[in-house]
Amino acid sequence: MTRPLRFLALALCCWLLPWLAHAQVQASLDRSTAQLGDTVTLNLRSQTAPLAAPDLSPLSADFEVLGKSSGSTTSFVNGQRTVEYSYGVALRPLHQGTLRIPPLTVGNETTQPLTLEVTAPSATGQAATGPVFVEAAIDPSHAYVGQQLSLSVKLYYTANLANASLGDPRIDGVDVSRIGGDTDYQAERNGRIYNVIERRYVLVPQRAGELTIPPIPFQGDLLDPNDPDSFLGMGAPVSAQSRPLSVMINAAPSDWGSAAWLPARKLSLTLDGLPDAATPLRVGQPFNLTLSMEATGLPFEALPSLSLPALDGATAYPDKPVTGNRADGPWVVGRRQQAFAIVPGKAGTLTVPAITVKWWNVLTGRAETATVPEHQFTVLSASGAPAPVVTPPATAGSSAPAATSSPAVVAEGNSAPARSLPWSWIALGSLGLWLVTVLLGVVWWRRRASRPAPIATAGSTATLSAREAKQAFLRAVREADVTEQAHRLLAWARTERPALRHLDAVSAALASSEQHAAIDALQRARYATSAHAPDRQALAAAFASGFAWRSEASPPAGQEPLPPLYPFTLR
Repeated sequence: MTRPLRFLALALCCWLLPWLAHAQVQASLDRSTAQLGDTVTLNLRSQTAPLAAPDLSPLSADFEVLGKSSGSTTSFVNGQRTVEYSYGVALRPLHQGTLRIPPLTVGNETTQPLTLEVTAPSATGQAATGPVFVEAAIDPSHAYVGQQLSLSVKLYYTANLANASLGDPRIDGVDVSRIGGDTDYQAERNGRIYNVIERRYVLVPQRAGELTIPPIPFQGDLLDPNDPDSFLGMGAPVSAQSRPLSVMINAAPSDWGSAAWLPARKLSLTLDGLPDAATPLRVGQPFNLTLSMEATGLPFEALPSLSLPALDGATAYPDKPVTGNRADGPWVVGRRQQAFAIVPGKAGTLTVPAITVKWWNVLTGRAETATVPEHQFTVLSASGAPAPVVTPPATAGSSAPAATSSPAVVAEGNSAPARSLPWSWIALGSLGLWLVTVLLGVVWWRRRASRPAPIATAGSTATLSAREAKQAFLRAVREADVTEQAHRLLAWARTERPALRHLDAVSAALASSEQHAAIDALQRARYATSAHAPDRQALAAAFASGFAWRSEASPPAGQEPLPPLYPFTLR
């Protein structure tokens, strides 16, 4: 390998090492309980990198390793591509009891420990003598209204089957859905090896009381390899069914209150995209926040819609929500995600209040609260004139020229350290900065000359008359996009009231409800990506006769400048 290639490989490894160091490997079992002789699958998953073969020696005391497999799955959700790498290990428990799967080493990662409840084999009459039988199990044995139950249906058979049909459960007052695909493995019952097909269902009861799960039927033809008719698919008809099951369903606690009833195994609430608290925001300059909720044991349909609390001094424009379900072993994991564009409307301190969601932990049997803490940000006024350049005071007898637009070097104390600098490099750097300044000035002048008419900005004087500004706005309504329309409308308003800095202030100073609605529709089209463009005719008609200004200087007491767009909040 040549030196450049070695250098490139070394640089690539240095770039990949921090990324691989944060790879997360998740371990799960395909079930939490099993009978002695059953085969269970240990699944290892990662969404960052392919998985290396794990060290399985810690399992030898409690399990027999029957086989291994690996693969990857690619999915597209809301236009985003996700690749999940998996590694499966088929295990057979060696004894009854609570068996522990210790942390396993996978590459540089360590998985979390897991437990498996292993019970004695079922001793039904069918299992002892029949070539085909069906078993059903429900987890947990008691639950609440709206809580997910995991129903496992297993078909055991010893010979080939034809025309096989395993029925789905039909239960009045319960939402039933399949989760995952069928699982094939082998199990031992009363000294006999059976092939097993396992199917899992999600059950969500909708009312309290005793829930009875009727028998799950199976019908098919059992093919005998010694029977010549079996070659033509003419086997012996066979049928079987599982035993009925019953579960006690409890109602929500009487003191729960008016909050949404959310019985889950785990629930989290996060708020992403928060700006750096050390970096101030600007009035009229939007930023994005993303609120997410994820619950194990609840589908996304059972989760409430997400919204932000009312923001004092800002307006929130929601994007299209993102929802979905995924399987985590026998449990469904529901997720809701809602993005918002936040537009500050006034200078000062912007507070995003704390967001709380009350939920019921079905594992501990008590109420808990998921919370996003309060956040505060500093909002400055709209961008105006640039900050003045600080230059050192001139000393007596100094012949240095006055400060120009070029950056100045500020010396602290005396100027002795500056004399030791390489003046030739400083001169070259100053020349380069001057050339960049000239180039930027030429680009700015050409862009300004290409514009049809100047627009007044914060901190500058208007260069258009009210009549010219109105005509420019109406022309933008006919020909330009919503951003240009908003700029032209603000420029026109400032020819009559120069103190107005943004459209929210313009709306607050107007008395016409029609003009309020027109500005609100224009703002929605600017910041809400899923919104449609406003009606151009309605926008032009609203301001055809000019601005309907309020007679008083400020809105009446108790009335907000802009009513909150989405007043509802999670509690």
